[in-house]
Amino acid sequence: MSLQLSEQEIVRREALDKMRTLGIDPYPAAKFDVNANAKEILANYDSNKLDYKNVSIAGRMMSKRIMGKASFAEIQDSTGRMQVYIARDEICVGEDKTMYNEVFKKLVDIGDFVGLKGYVFTTQVGETSLFVTDFKVLSKSLRPLPIVKTDAEGKIHDAFTDPELRYRQRYVDLVVNDGVKETFIKRNRIMNAMRKFFNDKGYLEVETPILQPIPGGAAARPFMTHHNALDIPLYLRVANELYLKRLIVGGFDGVYEFAKDFRNEGMDRTHNPEFTVMEIYVAYKDYHWMMDFTEEMLETVSIAANGSTKATIGENEVEFKAPYARVPMLTAIKDHTGYDLSGKSEDEVREVALALGLEVDESMGKGKLIDEIFGEKCEHNYIQPTFITDYPVEMSPLCKKHRDDDSLTERFELFVNGKELANAYTELNDPIDQRERFEDQMKLSEKGDDEAMFIDQDFLRALEYGMPPTSGMGIGIDRLCMFLTNSPSIQDVLFFPQMRPEKFDTAPEKAIELNDNEKAIFDILKVRERIEIGELKELVGLSGKGWDKGMKGLAKHGVTKVEKTDAGVFVEVVD
Repeated sequence: MSLQLSEQEIVRREALDKMRTLGIDPYPAAKFDVNANAKEILANYDSNKLDYKNVSIAGRMMSKRIMGKASFAEIQDSTGRMQVYIARDEICVGEDKTMYNEVFKKLVDIGDFVGLKGYVFTTQVGETSLFVTDFKVLSKSLRPLPIVKTDAEGKIHDAFTDPELRYRQRYVDLVVNDGVKETFIKRNRIMNAMRKFFNDKGYLEVETPILQPIPGGAAARPFMTHHNALDIPLYLRVANELYLKRLIVGGFDGVYEFAKDFRNEGMDRTHNPEFTVMEIYVAYKDYHWMMDFTEEMLETVSIAANGSTKATIGENEVEFKAPYARVPMLTAIKDHTGYDLSGKSEDEVREVALALGLEVDESMGKGKLIDEIFGEKCEHNYIQPTFITDYPVEMSPLCKKHRDDDSLTERFELFVNGKELANAYTELNDPIDQRERFEDQMKLSEKGDDEAMFIDQDFLRALEYGMPPTSGMGIGIDRLCMFLTNSPSIQDVLFFPQMRPEKFDTAPEKAIELNDNEKAIFDILKVRERIEIGELKELVGLSGKGWDKGMKGLAKHGVTKVEKTDAGVFVEVVD
């Protein structure tokens, strides 16, 4: 069903029409020159007053306090908010007072973009403000922003806190919720610091294909599509490893890439099907060197993000200053389960997994079984940065065998706050060994493992031309940003996380006009579809009377239904 406009949306469209009637373009094409911002003015005005005699700023109108011939308002630009003072006779010099009496007082709404010129002064109560001498409408907002209000009892109304609404409407989240913009500014600082760290060492940033004929470089289920012109299947890359190592074969000493990877796997607070990874490969190095390199890099990045090597992650304080502990994987499993898996066969490892109460099946080879044991019983114990090293060969089909034990590989994963953050190898450069590893992966695929790797014949051919000793490392940028911004979910550090599509039905014959109370409830329901009634009431934040009227109205329109179950009382949208 389609919904006609709310009362506020109708009023705003009427204001739009009145502006046009007055000859004011609510969406002007001409540029508006800006020479200052709120943050800069508030920080520097007291010490440099002469620099702010001719100021031009622009942003959203966030509040208005009309006091007859003069008014105070608040404007929000990309840097923050500041107070502005608008006097009728200053912006309307002649006899015509329309710009103040009609446009500013009646037609400009909260959320509208305006351009303001004037000079900065300090009010009698000591607040740095802009005295406006020229006022221009730059863009009319047709939807009201969810402005947070606190009533006399201290109860907050209209808070934009529902996670699904925040992720779907990030553009609103950025405007009304403090700290969200800073999270993404910090993400940018993290990536820039990492990029500078690599560039200063002489490594080259490159780009590799996203659409690949073979999804190689990681054990993960790919997304598949079809290229019509070539009439071939193509896969969204699960990793960029094999292409970057081709460039090492080609003669580069060090290459790296910030890449979008895609894996058709489950979603939770630490996984998104589309994610950002940084992979780097450096010739003539091994995994011991890469551990030292990773420590140095994370120290640098942590300081760039937070000014310190310490970071608060949930309830834990994590120290990113080197050195980090280094624990062999089988030692970690023995320490936390009591089982020594050294030299154990696939069947013996499966028996251990079953004894530990893990769900396993026949499609899981030895490597996946060990991975499951470690993941369930060990990894959550490593809060401070810890390198888990020397993985069994079955877990690492692209990794060089350990120089002292050919049942193991020269691999490490870095664990922070109980989660994997980075993965690194002494890279396998023996083409014959690599071919055998790929063939072992194909056997797993035949057993039903849909994450097993394909054989990449071109990559094998590249190795046959010769690849120098190399170490490579991949680090999840989204997860690193979660840690360094103390964000509980990966969705908090992605501008636009993957969500189920919203349902938009625009059939005019089913159109229903909702009032503001009804619309406030429905806006949450159209995202959540079904929600416990107490949670819904809390999220909506209406008064008791407004809530009752809104719920009765939606029921009368046939938009919602209430269902009582053993689990509680639920409200859901009627299709």
